[in-house]
Amino acid sequence: QENDKEHTKKCSTAGAVNRPGNFWHDSAICSGTSEIKSRAVVKYSAAPPPTSYALLQEKTDLKLPPANWLRENPQLGSAGTTILGSSSKSKPFSSFGMAYDFIDCIGDDVDVVSDSENIKKLLKIPYSKSHVSMAVHRVGRTLLLDELDIQELFMRSSQTGDWTWLKDFYQRLIDQKWQRKKKSKEHWYQKAILSKFLYYSINGEGAAEPVSDNLNEGEEENRAEEFSSSVSMDSMFALGQVASVPKEQNLPTLFNEGENSQGLRNDFVRNIMWTFEDIHMLVGSNMPIFGGGRYPAVSLRLRDNNKPINILTGIDYWLDNLMCNVPELVMCFHVNGIVQKYEMIKTEDIPHLENSTFSTRVVKDIAQNILSFLKSNCTKEGHTYWLFKASGSDIVKLYDLTTLCEEAEEEKCQNPFTLPVAVLLYRVASNLMLKARQNRKHYGTIRTLLLNCVKLLDQERHPQIIASAHYMLSELFQLDEPPEEDGGESLRAGGSEDSYSDEDREEEEEEEDLMEDSDDSGSYSNCSSPQDDSKAVAVIRSVGELSVPEKYKSTYQIRPSCAFPVSQDKEERCRHVLSYVLKGLKAVDGSIKKESDLPAADPNTPIPLKYEDRSANGACAAEKGISLLLERAGPLQADQKHPTRSGMIPGSWQHRMKLQLFLKASKAYYVLSDAATNLLKYGRALRYIKLSLQCYDAYCSVSGTLHPQVLQFHSQCLSLCGDIQLMLAQNANNRAAYLEEYSYQTKEDQEILHSLHRESSCQAFNMATDLAMDPEYQLFVSSKCYEAAYELLVSEALKDHTSDQLAQVLKRLGNIRNEMGVFYMNQAAAMQTEKEVKRSVSVAEQEMWKKSFAFFEKGMNDFEAIGDSTNTALLLCNTGRLMRICAQAHCAMSADQSRGEFSPEEALYYNKAIDYYLRAMKSLESRENHPAVWDSVNWELSTTYFTLATLLQDYAPLSRKAQEQIGREVTEAMMKSLKYCDLQTESARQPLYQYRAATIHHRLASMYHSCFRNQVGDEHLRKQHRSLAELHYGKAVCLFLSLKDAPCELLRTLLERVAFAEFTMAGQSSNAAKLKSLTGAIEIMTETRYAFQLIHKELLEDESDAAESAESPDVASGPTSGLNLQEVMKLIGVFEPSFSFLLLQLIKLMTTMKRKPSNKDEELLKTYKNVYSKLLRAEKNVPLLSRVKVYIELLQQLTPEAESDDTGTQKS
Repeated sequence: QENDKEHTKKCSTAGAVNRPGNFWHDSAICSGTSEIKSRAVVKYSAAPPPTSYALLQEKTDLKLPPANWLRENPQLGSAGTTILGSSSKSKPFSSFGMAYDFIDCIGDDVDVVSDSENIKKLLKIPYSKSHVSMAVHRVGRTLLLDELDIQELFMRSSQTGDWTWLKDFYQRLIDQKWQRKKKSKEHWYQKAILSKFLYYSINGEGAAEPVSDNLNEGEEENRAEEFSSSVSMDSMFALGQVASVPKEQNLPTLFNEGENSQGLRNDFVRNIMWTFEDIHMLVGSNMPIFGGGRYPAVSLRLRDNNKPINILTGIDYWLDNLMCNVPELVMCFHVNGIVQKYEMIKTEDIPHLENSTFSTRVVKDIAQNILSFLKSNCTKEGHTYWLFKASGSDIVKLYDLTTLCEEAEEEKCQNPFTLPVAVLLYRVASNLMLKARQNRKHYGTIRTLLLNCVKLLDQERHPQIIASAHYMLSELFQLDEPPEEDGGESLRAGGSEDSYSDEDREEEEEEEDLMEDSDDSGSYSNCSSPQDDSKAVAVIRSVGELSVPEKYKSTYQIRPSCAFPVSQDKEERCRHVLSYVLKGLKAVDGSIKKESDLPAADPNTPIPLKYEDRSANGACAAEKGISLLLERAGPLQADQKHPTRSGMIPGSWQHRMKLQLFLKASKAYYVLSDAATNLLKYGRALRYIKLSLQCYDAYCSVSGTLHPQVLQFHSQCLSLCGDIQLMLAQNANNRAAYLEEYSYQTKEDQEILHSLHRESSCQAFNMATDLAMDPEYQLFVSSKCYEAAYELLVSEALKDHTSDQLAQVLKRLGNIRNEMGVFYMNQAAAMQTEKEVKRSVSVAEQEMWKKSFAFFEKGMNDFEAIGDSTNTALLLCNTGRLMRICAQAHCAMSADQSRGEFSPEEALYYNKAIDYYLRAMKSLESRENHPAVWDSVNWELSTTYFTLATLLQDYAPLSRKAQEQIGREVTEAMMKSLKYCDLQTESARQPLYQYRAATIHHRLASMYHSCFRNQVGDEHLRKQHRSLAELHYGKAVCLFLSLKDAPCELLRTLLERVAFAEFTMAGQSSNAAKLKSLTGAIEIMTETRYAFQLIHKELLEDESDAAESAESPDVASGPTSGLNLQEVMKLIGVFEPSFSFLLLQLIKLMTTMKRKPSNKDEELLKTYKNVYSKLLRAEKNVPLLSRVKVYIELLQQLTPEAESDDTGTQKS
């Protein structure tokens, strides 16, 4: 068998530690023959280590009471005092007492928890005629068995009215002639004599001597009888307080309250983990164990010499010894109370005693069959099953009392087992919950346990357990992180809530087939009396069947596979949590209504917001709430002494429970809000964060202290609220949709809100969570939320707790300040464009600048605090842009509304902008750190220098500065702008950079050209200007050529260059020098061919587009290309005369040359004349396209290697 592994199974003794007594460490012996495996581990023992028994002398009279009789003795434990009362009769809830003490084993490791007497009774069913009546409960894999003494019950039912429905049912179905059977005198006599024997056998100080005064026998019997009745009255069990249920709620009692009712206590001398074959049992035993003989432990038995041992006694002795690990049995024989002799028998020899031979294998089969029968049929958790066999009958029946109780018409059919079962389910769940923190596979089981627990209880009577169970159910749903897949174990769908499916679906179907096959399986076949069978869940037709190996098969080795409905959808998980929170709150609210007759707080009194943490070790931590019912969380060190608004007393269970539930609800709404934000549903997100903050507000109203973790969570809520308000501000166009989402509310949300309002007006965070219509206000609210979150994180309570969160909040603060800075900057820019008449700067504009600048500065400080250089650079860049807006606002206007000279204020602001851009570059350090931002700053810097230079050049402040100085400043600014023109990096901005660089070269060339023209005198300076102009014209032409989309600029530059050459020529005297200059100018002129080709191409495209739009008038008309026709006409107006002038000058010079022309010169002259004549004859009134075509042809004639050059030029 595989059970050898099970031999080492142990249960923790959690919960038992607070009982007096000693724990025996694994004192296990594997006993029995090779056929049977049995192993017992004593988990707890209240008895001292066994002392050897006193060997009584022959002829000792056991009818005389010993001196120590009925005194409490640790050696005998409770067996001593109750031996006369009802030692055989275990208390109706004894298994629950054990289960509470060894909660770790329940539901998983152990198959059966019971009193050893009940287990012996079950295993003797096939051999015995006596009746069996037991209550069976299921918790997970574990069955709890308790004796259900029908006679005792029915005697009591007349007083309590509790079980009358069962009494009627019993009389109707089972035993119409029921009456109380009286115990015989013989019974009491045997009991008394055994009790005295045990007291005599105690060695040591309490040793017995016979009592001297001779009572006659009659008196003695009376005394025994009297004693038994008083003991049994005392030890009559009353269900008192279930551990840790508050005193105010008296739980229903089972029998009348005895004076010293003990509650659900584990009253056994020993609790033993007994493994019998493959069955694990937690048994309670009161058998007295003595030392002596050849072994460390023996059990003592008293036998009447005249009565032989029968098989029932043999099984009894054998099982007792197996369960208690006792290797030997000592029998004392007596005749009429006079001791005769002692006999010692080894435990393994008991099955072979004369007259009581039995097969241990059969006992093992019986055990397995009974367990299988019970496991297969007691399937519903929380139900009370009743296993019943009438005395003398062979039929064993199993009823579901819970179902019968529900069918009974009477109002008062309260099942007394309900509460202990519910509390046990709750405790097993709590215990698993602590383990589940490491292992999520328990979640399905916990959920089943808790749902069943809640089903059993009445909210009016047990609000605390119900509220706690619902809180724990809500804790099962992980809100913070998505559920990891653990091999699908906890994620299987399906599974009913109140029963464990012991195996997978196929096996269940097999089981159903088995049920239908009634010939084969006696367990399900109809009983002789059909009326009986209709009520029974299952029947064993004949006890003989129990001896047949594996007659009843069960699937009990399989772990229960309870599915936990894990949803990948966060929203669904939160909805589950909120529904449980709501049920918990209803339970708490319901209990407060009844308990307090205190006046409610005045709803008009404002509720102070408690931000500061009054004590760091408040008991609000979520972990402590798990086992609220079991380990009370430490008291709040609160200054709250007065009842809360709803009348809750601080420190009461309601108070603690509400704190947990409010916080849980707040977290669930936070997660919902976060999820909605990710889906861009900002209206919904705002509604949820509003609910989350309302829950938090209620939490603050109830809580005396705010734990750091709670404050930390609150700062997260505020931070999310800030995010949402920011997004609403940025998406103003969807406002109607957001308003609709924001206004919607589910019934559940309303009910939760209603519960919150019992404690607080929930107004504290209204400002932050209202949906405003004004983006400026939304930005303001957003920044306030982030500021509050920041204040919290740097407060005394949290300053040691939050490094990551603080960085997050600072980042958000920096971001919102940037947003606000940009908002006001744009407003200032808008004011500027709206001004019809440019006057001096308005006060409103200056206000906007100040606000914008202040926000940018704060934002930079936030980003610098977390070392975020990229964002710091972006803010510096935005500040630079603000400075440029300021500069633009300061531009001077002359009286006729034309642009005046470049003002010093403009220069000041442009230079400030440049400073900010340079700081941004410095903050980034290098392009690698963040290429996009680096490129952006680079571009802005280049642009600012360029703007500054062009304004200086075009609107030179000649009233303030000399021309040379302005020239120097322009050159410097232009060169700096050129320095930041990134021509190498391939990017979307590359053509822009190229165009700007070309423009800069062109402007510089023009400037030097102008200086060269106007400069008189200083020859050295003129030469310098001339060469600089040449250089820049050359570079400008190269760059414009590479652009392919700036033909006008190229043409203009070339024409200026030609003019420059012409001007140079004018100053030359010798013909040879003039000829050289003219030839150079003509070469430059021929380069314009490429510009004309580009213009020609664009004109063609415009024409074809125009034709298309004429065909389909719905296409927008007008030129689509970027060609400026006016500009082209203007340039052609310069080109034609310049071209013809050059040609004419050349022709003149070449014809008047003194030296003889070479063939090549003659060819050239011919060409020039030809081109010149064509140029003069060209029609001036033809369309532009034709004129351009003519120019291209003429220019082509001037290019000797026209064909090859044509392609070459195109490529450049």
